[in-house]
Amino acid sequence: MSHPRFPQPSRRGILAAGGALGLTAMLAACGDDKKDGSGAADSGDSGPWSFKDDRGTTAKAKGTPKNIVAFTGVAAALFDYGIEVKGVFGPTKTKDGKADVQAGDMDISKLTILGNEWGKFNIEKYAGLAPDLLVSTMFDDAGTLWSVPEESKDKILKVAPSAGISVYDRQMTQPLQRLLALAESLGADVKAEKVVKAKKRFEAAAERLRKVAKANKDIKVLVGSASQDIFYVSGTNLSADLEYFKSLGVNFVEPSESAKKASGGWFENLSWENVNKHAADVIMMDNRTATIQPADIEKPTWAKLPAVKAGQVIPRVTEPIYSYDKCAPILEDLADAIEKAKKVS
Repeated sequence: MSHPRFPQPSRRGILAAGGALGLTAMLAACGDDKKDGSGAADSGDSGPWSFKDDRGTTAKAKGTPKNIVAFTGVAAALFDYGIEVKGVFGPTKTKDGKADVQAGDMDISKLTILGNEWGKFNIEKYAGLAPDLLVSTMFDDAGTLWSVPEESKDKILKVAPSAGISVYDRQMTQPLQRLLALAESLGADVKAEKVVKAKKRFEAAAERLRKVAKANKDIKVLVGSASQDIFYVSGTNLSADLEYFKSLGVNFVEPSESAKKASGGWFENLSWENVNKHAADVIMMDNRTATIQPADIEKPTWAKLPAVKAGQVIPRVTEPIYSYDKCAPILEDLADAIEKAKKVS
């Protein structure tokens, strides 16, 4: 899967020819451990475990998975429910060594990072963890696990059962429920005070956003993402966060269907010369480290936008950590921005 809405590095082969032999041996060793129950891949005596994912595939294990590997944002969501993973793949550590926005509250020094960019995945390290479950999100209806490289997915998916949680063409509440269900199956106490409070906070934030949006129907919100040559204006029809905000009444700028066609329906490409095509009062900007952040945009046309001049630019958490604890503030911040915004378009 490849589209500019989610800036991605070029896909390169992960294993050199010499490394493939080493990988074969490691996979064989992992298989032996699982057969005799003596390796780390053995999940103990908790009894059979299974989870039906959003591909319709049921992941199964002899016991509750303990050696879990997940896309960084998914790992961060599981962490909020008390489930810790052994390894992650996807943006985890920034250039200065700090935790990426997608790492949430995890202590990244305790994690094995299999790839620190989208689509990077060290299969040898993965096999070495003796994983008993791999988890990622899905941004299409074809069951493509996010950031699992297409060219090596067959090798990766042979190592351990996998589960995919869809965040495609549905509202935010659905992946929230599904990640919570997965966490519960892995041993999380979903009735813990922290979890209950976070869910109540999310529900209160959603109701507040609904009321604020209704009271400020004239405030137009544009969702953007910046690269060196292109400004992307996102539509709301496929993204779980935007679909949910729209259902609560937020007035979004919508690119035309013809403009979005080239991106598979996700967004419209604009040159920086045409960045003022859509009138907006609030701009939500992609907060991922792979994109240019508002403070670093030096294009003169950007500085002239009414919302920018008014200081009405806020981050968009483009790939939310789907726990109630992390999603509640997203709704609260958007409600604050709309409520405080001046009509400038």
